[in-house]
Amino acid sequence: MIAAAVLSFVLLGLVLLLGLVLPSVTSPTVPFGVRVPAQRAEDPAVVRQVRIYRWRVLVCGLVAASGGVGLFVATGATLLLPLSVLVLVGLWYGCFYLAHQEIRAAKAAGAWFEGLHQGISVDTGLRTDPPRFPWLWLAPAVIITAATAVTGVLLYPSMPHVLAVHYGTKGLPDREVAKSIGAAFSLVFVQVGLTALLAGMAAAIIRSRPDLDPAHPAGSARWSRHYISVGAKALLGLVAMIDLGMLGSSLLMWTGTVTRWAPLVVALPVLAAVVITVVVLARNNRERGANGEDTGLTHRDDDKYWRGGLFYINREDHALVVPRRFGLGWTLNWGNPGAAMLIAGVVALIALVVIFRLGG
Repeated sequence: MIAAAVLSFVLLGLVLLLGLVLPSVTSPTVPFGVRVPAQRAEDPAVVRQVRIYRWRVLVCGLVAASGGVGLFVATGATLLLPLSVLVLVGLWYGCFYLAHQEIRAAKAAGAWFEGLHQGISVDTGLRTDPPRFPWLWLAPAVIITAATAVTGVLLYPSMPHVLAVHYGTKGLPDREVAKSIGAAFSLVFVQVGLTALLAGMAAAIIRSRPDLDPAHPAGSARWSRHYISVGAKALLGLVAMIDLGMLGSSLLMWTGTVTRWAPLVVALPVLAAVVITVVVLARNNRERGANGEDTGLTHRDDDKYWRGGLFYINREDHALVVPRRFGLGWTLNWGNPGAAMLIAGVVALIALVVIFRLGG
């Protein structure tokens, strides 16, 4: 119970902090997912919406936290604590969408792009000579997965006949299944699938279409190459820490160890990796490589491809992943059929876990 409460409040705090700082680490020419000319980045309408957004997010965080604690005290159900995190995510998007709509309205009313020379910038070098895939950064995830599999094979004869596949809020097993290859090695299968999936995502990031600034094409191209490389490495580091958490969880299951801190075995490595990934991307996200050059062009007004400021849908764009407009990292091009295939792979991976760990 203590572990679940601590984990929920830490996660809630991280989500709230991220929501508050995102406007400061997002490119100034896409405030709240709205494309604006560089000279309008500090427009009073934008500055006002940033201030209002932060107050709204702060209030929503306090409401979500107090609501989760209140319901937990009244019912004793610790499940309500992590649900407060999901509630905060939903409220956060509401705050984002309100700001998004207000800036779009101000942009339309003020005709911000009228009379400006719009353009796009393409760096063919990023296509013909992309950054190298960071194979050394993939090695830790592969080694941890292999070590988990080998350890499982060695321990399989001595494993308990009944395996604990899920722990309740007090750290006690609340779901057990008979020992089998599928149940015992379920998390190994997840490690393999997740490592392959995120390695594929890292490769897609390497080949992604960068959002170059036509006003500063050379500088933004250099920045994009660096950011792509950093992002791919961060993603591979994240999957290595997830695999490490699954190794710890597998050891608990294989040895029959019961501890109230069982949920933290998986959660702590993942949380640490997420925090590091967010910090690394945030430090490199806002600076887009402006170095004195100025072609006089401004970004093309492409808001029509971004639904709600977050979801990119462009069937004419062959890129599978593109830089995220608001926030950090990349997002899928939902107009690309490959996005549906990727989601299908994620669903299949989740189904595999459910079948092996909860179906026995």
